[in-house]
Amino acid sequence: MKRSSNQSNVLAPATSGPGALALAIANPGALGTIEAYIGAVNRLPVLTAEQEHELAQRYQEKQDLNAARELVLSHLRLVVAIARQYLGYGLPHADLIQEGNVGLMKAVKRFDPNRGVRLVSFAIHWVKAEIHEYILKNWRLVKVATTKAQRKLFFNLRSLKPDSHALTPEQVEEIAASLNVRPQDVTEMEVRLYGQDMALEGRGTDDGENDFAPIAYLSDEGQQEPSAILEERRRDELHGSGLLQALESLDERSRRIIEARWLKDEGGATLQELADEFGVSAERIRQIEARAMTKMRGALAEYA
Repeated sequence: MKRSSNQSNVLAPATSGPGALALAIANPGALGTIEAYIGAVNRLPVLTAEQEHELAQRYQEKQDLNAARELVLSHLRLVVAIARQYLGYGLPHADLIQEGNVGLMKAVKRFDPNRGVRLVSFAIHWVKAEIHEYILKNWRLVKVATTKAQRKLFFNLRSLKPDSHALTPEQVEEIAASLNVRPQDVTEMEVRLYGQDMALEGRGTDDGENDFAPIAYLSDEGQQEPSAILEERRRDELHGSGLLQALESLDERSRRIIEARWLKDEGGATLQELADEFGVSAERIRQIEARAMTKMRGALAEYA
């Protein structure tokens, strides 16, 4: 994942003349190959303590971007060396260097030459912090370290493991004690660190079939499809609150007829039985029933 020019251009160097060359060298992809970039970086001169102090003061007091650019260029080899330590995470070397360069630019921007500390000592923290952030965001689809303790464990576990085999209980206890974390945290991080991302769905093969993937054995056959669940929920609402609301929209006689004809558990009343109850003809009961059903359909429309 590469940063946009606005993000990485922390010190806003010039883009023409000598500044263009500086910007090109600060970008690992500008010289064609990572080997060419590293070779160019290693040929850049190293500043003496006096030169570094003078340049840092010029930038701090006068905001001299040329001075800041010289400070950045003279420390690019530091970023290359630090980025090389993180190649084991499987991320592109050029991307790691580019992120480290962003950290270096931030360090130069905040560096105080009057504290008696060399820029290299101050910049290491910023370079590593930027690379760490990049790795945590891009190494896995799911974040593996979200707290300060987890980050510390994530970046130290690989170097503390004696070999490529799984940790023994004794080794887990030893690492947990040295990093001041719980043994179960060490075990969990080891699984995360050395596990691999797996696609939920299989990839298509030449014969048109899919690989055997987790989706084939993680699905619960006893569970309904979401559409079926929604349909069942809608039907329950229709039979419950929807039907009650529709019945409440009827007058007393119409409601009595509908309940007697259709809502009895066993055998509804006949038209003649209801005609005798209300002292009207069976045809009149049929007409009242038809109008009531039409009115109820309108009341149930919002549940359909």
